[in-house]
Amino acid sequence: MKRNLIILFLLSLFSGLTYAQTDAQNNEYAGDNFSLEGVLEVFKNSSNIEEFEKYINEENQNVNNLDLDNDGETDYISVESMTEGDHHNIILYTYLSENERQDIAVIEIEKTDKEEAVLQIIGDEALFAANTIVEPSDVTEPSEKGNGPAIQNAPLRIVVNVWFWKPVRFIFSPGYRVWVSPYRWHFYPKWWKPWKPVRYHVFYTKTAPHRVVYHRTTIHRVKHAHALYYPHRKTSTTIIKHGKKTTVVHKNQKGNVKVVKTKRKPHKK
Repeated sequence: MKRNLIILFLLSLFSGLTYAQTDAQNNEYAGDNFSLEGVLEVFKNSSNIEEFEKYINEENQNVNNLDLDNDGETDYISVESMTEGDHHNIILYTYLSENERQDIAVIEIEKTDKEEAVLQIIGDEALFAANTIVEPSDVTEPSEKGNGPAIQNAPLRIVVNVWFWKPVRFIFSPGYRVWVSPYRWHFYPKWWKPWKPVRYHVFYTKTAPHRVVYHRTTIHRVKHAHALYYPHRKTSTTIIKHGKKTTVVHKNQKGNVKVVKTKRKPHKK
């Protein structure tokens, strides 16, 4: 087990360095200021969905660095759940105005057997690169060792059974009721203290520990839950994606685009 964790760390470190070098030469996506890997780590350690929402809005969790409304402070991330049979979605979103909501990511979960479940988180396509999927992972040593090509002897990643995660057991319990956050634009909990976003490279370094046991994949494993979520996906009309950059805008009567900079301070519940 210890050896597997070391292998995971080295794999994550190598991929992280490659990603950082590439990103240094290009403008990052807006979603890169939100750690999907960190979200899964916080979710795993939460007892229920309400607690999960609280944790992802705490600065010391190193999950959120988003400021989509350009007010100089991090955005509050609300959470709501959606369920149908053995298919669950945990949707993370923020409000950019009183009537403008933008989904950030969705955790998709499906029960695959009596005590088995699979989980992935998908970044919203308005903020992340297309098909940005993160999942928990483990590694197993190759069955054959020798002097052949390195790729043949590389550790193999395996899909993790998340059934025994506390929040997964919670949402599959008989008395479970879907959670819908009571918080929205300028109406936030008293305990929430927004902070000033840091530079992207600083944030990327802070989120490095999350990338040890969660990795990105192009394989979409949770298909039924995704089909349940997608018709309900919400995006803001003020979000305009220019390549890798995301801008929050509004249009005047002449059709000219201006960046919205919100100065108004939020009221707290």
